[in-house]
Amino acid sequence: MWRRMLKALAYFSRLIILSLAAFLPAPQAYGLARLYGDWCYRRDHARRETITRNLREVLGEQLSQVERIHIVHAFFRLRYCDALDLLRLAENEQAFTRLVEIRGREHIEAALAEGKGAILCGAHFGSYYASSSPLLANGIPVTIVGHFSAISDQPATSTARLAWQRRMDQRTARYSYRLAIQARQAHAAIRIANRLRANEVIAMTIDLPALAGASRRAVSTTFLGRHAQMPSGCVTLARLTDAPILMFFLRRSADWRHQVLEISSPVAMDDDAAATFRRCVATVEAAILRNPAHWSYWDQPNVLMNLGLLSTTISSTSYVHTEINEMSMSQHP
Repeated sequence: MWRRMLKALAYFSRLIILSLAAFLPAPQAYGLARLYGDWCYRRDHARRETITRNLREVLGEQLSQVERIHIVHAFFRLRYCDALDLLRLAENEQAFTRLVEIRGREHIEAALAEGKGAILCGAHFGSYYASSSPLLANGIPVTIVGHFSAISDQPATSTARLAWQRRMDQRTARYSYRLAIQARQAHAAIRIANRLRANEVIAMTIDLPALAGASRRAVSTTFLGRHAQMPSGCVTLARLTDAPILMFFLRRSADWRHQVLEISSPVAMDDDAAATFRRCVATVEAAILRNPAHWSYWDQPNVLMNLGLLSTTISSTSYVHTEINEMSMSQHP
C-alpha cells in the first residue's frame, strides 16, 4: 500500500515539475528536465541497472564500462526531455517546432511531386512521438500507423494517471499528425494504401518484433548483431503503391533543447522485398549505434527479448553489483 502511494507521489511530482517547466523559456525548461533526469538516474537503481545490463548484453564489447555509464545517464536525461517535448507541444506548438531543424525536406517534396505519396520509416528513437509535428507545422500532413495501446491495455496503476495520459494524447494529437491508423484494425492496409494513393505521407516505426501469428509476413534479418524476425509491412506497402520509403529520425542536439529531424533520400528498392527491408533495418541499426541513448527500448527487457536481442528476461531487482555501482556517480555524459 505504502509503496504504491510512494510511486503515485513520485509520478505526480514528475508531472508537476515538467508541467511547470513547459512554460519556462527553452534553456531553463530543458535544463530543469535534464536535472530531473539526473536525480532519477541516481534514485532509480532498479531501472538504471536494467538499462545497464541490457546494454551490456546487446552491445557487449562495443562499449567500454565508462561508455555504458554515460549512455545510461544520457538515457534518463533524454526521456525527461522527450516528455517535456510533449508538454510544450500540447501548450504551444511553436515552442516545440521552432527548435527543430528539418534536414531532407526536399526528399518528401520530391516524392509528393511524383504524386504517389511517401512512407516515412523510423524507430522508437528520441522524441519519436513528436517527430511528425515539425512536418505538420510546415504544411505536410502526416498519417501515423502504429500499434497504439488502448486505455484498457494499460496497467491499472492509477485512474488519474490514465486520465491524464488520455488528455495528453488528445491535446498533442492535432499537432503530431493528421490521422492515426491502428495497424491491428481490420482493413488497415486498405486505409493506408488509400492515403498513399491520395499523395499523402505515412509514418511508421519498424523496430518491432513480429506479432504472434504473423511470422509468415515477417522478414528474417540481423539487428544489432542478433537474428530477428521483424514485420516488413513498409516494403509491402511501397511495392503495392509505388510510394518511396524515406527513413527519418529525430535526434537531440548537444544543448538538449534543439533537435534535428533527418529525412533520408529514397531507399533503393530491390526485386527482393526482404533485401529492401534489411536495408531499412540496417539504417535503424546505424542510427542506434551512433546515438544509443536515443533508443527508448533499453529499459524494456520484454521488448528486447521479443526482438531476439535478449535470450531471457530477468527481473530488474536481480541486477546487482553492476559497473554503475562500482564507479563514481559524478560522471556525466
